Amino acid sequence: MSAGAVTFQIGKAGVTPAVIEQLNRILEHHKHIRISALPASGRTRHSMQTMAVSLVAALQATCEYRIIGFTIALRKRSLRQKSRK
Repeated sequence: MSAGAVTFQIGKAGVTPAVIEQLNRILEHHKHIRISALPASGRTRHSMQTMAVSLVAALQATCEYRIIGFTIALRKRSLRQKSRK
């Protein structure tokens, strides 16, 4: 496995069941994924937020996300994660 994050691109079709399936497969083996929305996807700041929320809701693993420009940084939560105070 690589030390860095896996990169994934979403094109003009947007978030489809095939995209969700691929991301679930990637999350089986990796903890970090960078998802970039291509210009053909009709990306805007609002659409990036909507896309991130729908992705996190549809994925099987519990994930956190952060939006940086037109990139969504997904991080799979660990089952043994300690609570922060």
